[in-house]
Amino acid sequence: MSSVSLLLLGMLIVVISIIWLRWHPFISLIVAALAVAALTPVQSVYEAQLSGSQLSGIQGVEGDSLPLDLLQAHTAADSKSKTWFVSRVMDAFGQGCGGIALVIAMAAIIGKCLLDSGGARRIVESLMERLGLKRTPIAFAASAFTLGIPVFFDTVFYLLIPLAKALAKKTGKDYLLYILAIVAGATMAHSLVPPTPGPLTVASFFGEQVSIGSMMLGGLVLGLFTVSSGILYAYIANRKWTVTLPVESGDSLESEESSSELPAMGLSILPILLPVVLIGSQTILKSMGHDIAVMRFLGDKNIALLISAAAAVFLLIRSRWGRGDSRNDVRSSIQDALASGGVIILITAAGSAFGATLKDTGIAQHISEAMAGKASFWLIPVAYLTTALIRTAQGSATVAMITAGGMIAPIALQSELSFSALYLALAIGCGSKPVSWANDSGFWVIGRMSGMSPLETFRSVSVMMIVMSLVGLGVTMLGALLIPLV
Repeated sequence: MSSVSLLLLGMLIVVISIIWLRWHPFISLIVAALAVAALTPVQSVYEAQLSGSQLSGIQGVEGDSLPLDLLQAHTAADSKSKTWFVSRVMDAFGQGCGGIALVIAMAAIIGKCLLDSGGARRIVESLMERLGLKRTPIAFAASAFTLGIPVFFDTVFYLLIPLAKALAKKTGKDYLLYILAIVAGATMAHSLVPPTPGPLTVASFFGEQVSIGSMMLGGLVLGLFTVSSGILYAYIANRKWTVTLPVESGDSLESEESSSELPAMGLSILPILLPVVLIGSQTILKSMGHDIAVMRFLGDKNIALLISAAAAVFLLIRSRWGRGDSRNDVRSSIQDALASGGVIILITAAGSAFGATLKDTGIAQHISEAMAGKASFWLIPVAYLTTALIRTAQGSATVAMITAGGMIAPIALQSELSFSALYLALAIGCGSKPVSWANDSGFWVIGRMSGMSPLETFRSVSVMMIVMSLVGLGVTMLGALLIPLV
């Protein structure tokens, strides 16, 4: 089969298995990876794994054919096992898991500890208090974006929606505005800033061209523009439509803990700021040509997240000190975090394996040849549209980013870009926003938790995501032109 046919087959398997068969994304991605790997010709595997100069340097007199000794070596290995393609997928799965497992596990611990210690609530309340009632939507968006870095989107929404309901009940207005502000912040952090799985995996696809630190810094800057556009749309939508606050009991700004019992703002925000500061500082120092051993150690993504997780656990221990069986409470929180993080690790590692099998088909070389003579700048909208199509088809933003990243990264690695590959990674993040509709679990979570109908959810939340993604694409393309970073 041709590389294009294999690409379409893999995407079809992912879409059909998730939407129609209702398979778990992990199973869907693994099955797609195995199918593509099994049908990829041996010649294509070797051609994809050999870089341009190496490939041209060892080609024999027969042109496209590979050296006889390489083919014979593979034939001998293949004859020993009919499942050679399975080993190839598992090797890629292991490499993907090794690259992201510790980071995602530590991020899960950070998020859980922030929630259970009251640190997350302290961040929200502090921002609301400092910005005032009129700027509450900005406080919600800023809180959601901050918490969305280590905490998964649905958890952030579950945490903040009761506060939005309570405030709307108190003021008697602006319920839709509060909902959209929360979604704007949480959903953009989910797709732009590591260690959330999507941007983390996409950055890893690009290797040394896109470090975790540069992805963090780039995501934070781009998030400022996209979230701002989302808030602007939220104000417009709030004036145009009115969403009725559902009649529920128990929604209150008060919780089991009074504000005086919550941890201090400095301690609460520390686990989130630490990885950004440590990894970001190392990235900046490296770009300036400085190599400081201590910062190289502390700025490593795994070490930075370990330190941050330790700070989060300390925050939880401190908040539980002297309250019943505090040791079991802390142990239970960490176990729950690792259980939820384990599922995400499996999905992202499976996505890495799928991306590796797509790379082995030679699709990158095929697309590069098709774009020969055209400005590499147009690869940015190609990356955006590819991700958007996959997201719209199967619903998951993370799966869309991983799938598109596996396709686009090899092309970037084989091309002479006039800009940093970081812009491609950010374009993929923006492309994971449209279009949220009935096949997106987040679409139903937002609708049901807020009391909005599917139509109300689509015209407000889904349209806002489209607006933010287009603004993000525009800023990304403008940045690639004006500040290429190469």
